[in-house]
Amino acid sequence: MNQPLTTRRGERTPSPQQLWLFVLGFILVGANLRAPLSSVGPILASIQESLGLSNTVAGSLTTVPLLAFALLSPFASRIAEKLGTEKTVWISLFVLICGIGIRFLPNVSFLFAGTAFIGLAIAVCNVLLPGIIKQHFPLRIGLMTGVYGVFMNVFAALASGLSDPLSSMQGIGWQGALGLWGLLSLIALLVWSFQLRNNRLAIQAAGTASTESANVWKSPLAWMVTLFMGIQSLFYYTLMTWLPQILHTHGYTSASAGWLLALMQGALIPMTFIIPIVAGRMKSQRLLAAAISLLFFAGTLGLLQGVLLPLCAVMFGMASGGAFGLAMMFFSLRTQNGKQASQLSGMAQSVGYLLAAFGPTVFGWLHDLTHSWTAPLFVLLGLSVTILIAGLFAGRGLVK
Repeated sequence: MNQPLTTRRGERTPSPQQLWLFVLGFILVGANLRAPLSSVGPILASIQESLGLSNTVAGSLTTVPLLAFALLSPFASRIAEKLGTEKTVWISLFVLICGIGIRFLPNVSFLFAGTAFIGLAIAVCNVLLPGIIKQHFPLRIGLMTGVYGVFMNVFAALASGLSDPLSSMQGIGWQGALGLWGLLSLIALLVWSFQLRNNRLAIQAAGTASTESANVWKSPLAWMVTLFMGIQSLFYYTLMTWLPQILHTHGYTSASAGWLLALMQGALIPMTFIIPIVAGRMKSQRLLAAAISLLFFAGTLGLLQGVLLPLCAVMFGMASGGAFGLAMMFFSLRTQNGKQASQLSGMAQSVGYLLAAFGPTVFGWLHDLTHSWTAPLFVLLGLSVTILIAGLFAGRGLVK
C-alpha cells in the first residue's frame, strides 16, 4: 500500500503505523458486518426447540435485521455529521456488542431485542464504510472496497460453518455459539478506539466542506444506483432462503442442496474482491452490469429448467458477489465527496434492504399461490432484465 491516506485540513500526514492501524480497524469493522447474522441460520432449529418458536416466528429473525437496515440507513450519514464518522462507527460497534450480549440471554424477547440492536449497529457501519473509503483511500477505492467485501463474506462463511459445531460442544450451546462472535466485535472496538483522536477534525471538515452535496433523493442517477442495490439484495436473500427447497424439487437431498448453497457462497467471495478493483479502473461500468445481469438470467433459466444446477449455483454466486461489489463501488464512483457517498449509501441500502426483507416472503407467497416454483422463477428472470437496465444507467456519471 504505497499511497498514503489523504489528510483532513490541519491534520498531519499519518505515520505508516497509524495507516496500518487504520486499515486493520477498517478490516475488523467489515468482518463484523455479517458474522453475527449468518451464525443464526445453521442453529435455528436448536433455537426453535429451546425457546418453542414456530417456523413463522423463527423465520422473522432474518427479517428483523433487514428491516433495521432499511429504517436506520437513511439517517446514518446525518448521525455521523453530528457526532463525527469515527465516533459514530465506535458507538455502532459498542451497540453491536450489547446486541450480541442481550441475545445471549435465553428468552424470546431478549433474542429479538438483541437481533434488532445488531441490525441497527450493522446498518450504520454499512452506510458509513463507503464514505470512509472515498475519504481516506481516494486512489484505492476499488482495492479497499474489495478488501472489506472479502473479509465481510469470509467471516460470514466462517460464522455459518462454525456455529453448529460450536453449539454442539458441552457448556456452549446455541447461546454460546452466537455470543462468541462478540469477541470479534470487542477486538474491532478496541482497535477502532485509536481513531477517536481524529473525530473532532472530522466534524470540522464536514462543517467547512467547500463542495455542497446534492440531494441524492432527488437524483435520477441515485435512484438507478438504489434500484441496482435493491435488486441484487433481493436476489441474494431470496436465493439464500429458497434455493435448497427449489433444488429439492429437482431430486437433491437436503445435504446435497446445502453443499450447492455453500458452492454459491464460495463463488461469491472472490468476486467481491475482483469486481471493485476492475470497476475502479473503468470509466464506465456498464459492461460489468451487463455481465452480472447475464449471470443472474442464465442461472435462473437453468434453475427453471433443472439443468446444470451446480453451474447455476456458481453463476448465482459470481453474480451476487459481483453485484454487491459493484453496488458498493457505485456509492463512491457516482458521488463527488465522502459525505455524498455516505448519503447515497444510506439511500440505496435503505430501499435495497427493504426490498430484500420482503423479497423472500413474496417469493414464498407466489409458490404457495401457484404450488410451483415456475412463477417465482419467472419473476427472477424479469428482475434480471431490470437490474441490467438499472446498471446501464448507474454505470456512468455523477450525482448532481
